[in-house]
Amino acid sequence: MITIQPNSKPWQHLSSSTSSYQLFNISSETKKLSVQNLILNSISDQDNKKAKIKRLVLSQEGRTKLDIRPDKQFYDYPRFVTHVDDKFISTLTNVYRQKLRADTEIFDLMSSWISHLPGEVQYKRVVGHGLNAQELARNPRLDYFFVKDLNQDQDFELESCSFDAVLCTVSVQYLQQPEKVFTEVCRILRPGGVFIVSFSNRLFYEKAISAWREGTAYSRVQLVTQYFQCVEGFTQPEIIRKLPGTGDGVQDNKSPLSWIMGLLGFMSGSDPFYAVVAYKNFKPIYD
Repeated sequence: MITIQPNSKPWQHLSSSTSSYQLFNISSETKKLSVQNLILNSISDQDNKKAKIKRLVLSQEGRTKLDIRPDKQFYDYPRFVTHVDDKFISTLTNVYRQKLRADTEIFDLMSSWISHLPGEVQYKRVVGHGLNAQELARNPRLDYFFVKDLNQDQDFELESCSFDAVLCTVSVQYLQQPEKVFTEVCRILRPGGVFIVSFSNRLFYEKAISAWREGTAYSRVQLVTQYFQCVEGFTQPEIIRKLPGTGDGVQDNKSPLSWIMGLLGFMSGSDPFYAVVAYKNFKPIYD
């Protein structure tokens, strides 16, 4: 049963006895999509088969947080703030402009009230996920979204091979079961689909996992790289870096000491940009 909720935007709440989370529609009447295409109704065992985890990356200690409250409780109220600066956002939007094709289907994992997708590009469908419905309802690019705590339940009740791209922006540091989440991402991606994980040096310190809190910028890049490598099905990850004071991701002629300090995350000024990118099965080549 669909119930219209009072809101400044038209968004619908779908409650399903077979679903462990809530799904919302915030698109206009002309952009409405079939809800049943998003919920797993009857998928064959082969289609629903998850990628294999080859090895665990994190120790039990590495998964711990200082604030042990459920994340959904931490995000009970919306945070209408920008978590990274304009240079980071500009760099990320350019990466999306290069990596994402128009008229494709995108899943924005651990999303927020701000979209970083290029405004001039139209996509076939953008589905969002997060922990606060009010934030997600403000995101102008989401056609649908659902609320779910991935540290409690890592299963996405979405069809296998249903998205061309999955995005995760400045949020990977909060995942306590990243291996399981990355296997689910691999499952819902179509062959050749891309997963882009971007991050900087900002975080809610008490909610980030120990392995992230105690690491450097370099070790965090390696950690995300290992998340991809531990799942059977992803290509070799590509690393994109853009540090403060550099051009298009290429280091300029600074001293070796400055370069090393930047790599380790000790540079001051604007937010450093890091992204780790991999594809399901193969990297497609387009004309």
